[in-house]
Amino acid sequence: MKRIATIALTALAPVSWGSTYAVASELLPPDRPLFTGVMRALPAGLLLTALARTLPKGQWWWKSAVLGGLNIGAFFPLLFLTAYRLPGGVAAVLGSAGPLFVVGLSALLLGERARLRTVLAAVVAALGVSMVVLTAEAELDLIGIVAGVVSSVSMGAGTVMTKRWGRPEGVGPLAMTGWQLTAGGLMIIPVAALVEGAPPALDGRAFLGYGYMMLINTGIAYWLWFRGIGQLSATSVTLLGPLSPLTAAVIGWAALGQALSPVQVLGMAIAFGATVAGQLAAGSSRSKKETFSSAEEIDRNDSMDLTGDSVRR
Repeated sequence: MKRIATIALTALAPVSWGSTYAVASELLPPDRPLFTGVMRALPAGLLLTALARTLPKGQWWWKSAVLGGLNIGAFFPLLFLTAYRLPGGVAAVLGSAGPLFVVGLSALLLGERARLRTVLAAVVAALGVSMVVLTAEAELDLIGIVAGVVSSVSMGAGTVMTKRWGRPEGVGPLAMTGWQLTAGGLMIIPVAALVEGAPPALDGRAFLGYGYMMLINTGIAYWLWFRGIGQLSATSVTLLGPLSPLTAAVIGWAALGQALSPVQVLGMAIAFGATVAGQLAAGSSRSKKETFSSAEEIDRNDSMDLTGDSVRR
């Protein structure tokens, strides 16, 4: 039950990210994605760091910068470049391939065996997402495709390295999230200034939108995401990613009046089913690993008891 609760809470992160397009299109200034990235990351990072009242120490200064660069500083600009150069559907499909990168990186860096069921779940989820978001009119752009692939690799590497490095002793996920968001937001500032120039004038709608993006869409969502990475396998967490484009499609239908075809509904069912199957596969793998570890521990204890008994005799 504890694992199910952790999965459910972690899943709220990609569900929240699925609202990004609707909020940006309805409330935020147009054509300022990098400025939006700064407003999402930096204020939220500073707020969470202040609440945690803990700063990095020693090697965690550069580790936080690396993780913040992978998860935020590089990911946000590349994601926005992908969105500008490609139709939203193509960008979403490239993003849904992220779990495959994490499966490979987890095997390489974390020693997690790439199970066939997990790979199949990731592939089927990406297929379902493509049925939801791709259209016949979708055009491909090489720069956009490269940016989309690299953004998925960046976020995947950030997820795996967050799992590999863990957290400093006595430091919770709130502080770790704040450090990464702050570092990533600071990295985006010079890029935003160079590409977009001075910040735009903001009205009440923009303040409302940025407030939501900062607190809910980024601060709380990334805290839940990094908290989940600390308690689940990296593969299990990343397999929740397809919930983001699915949520975006549901919001577009419910709030923006966008129609859903039978093929899209079928794709949503396939992607959601694959996401659930991926969690079951990851849970089964973890249970077997824990059972094997427990058996090893029993064997060691039995050996120690036998050795001690022999000495006593």
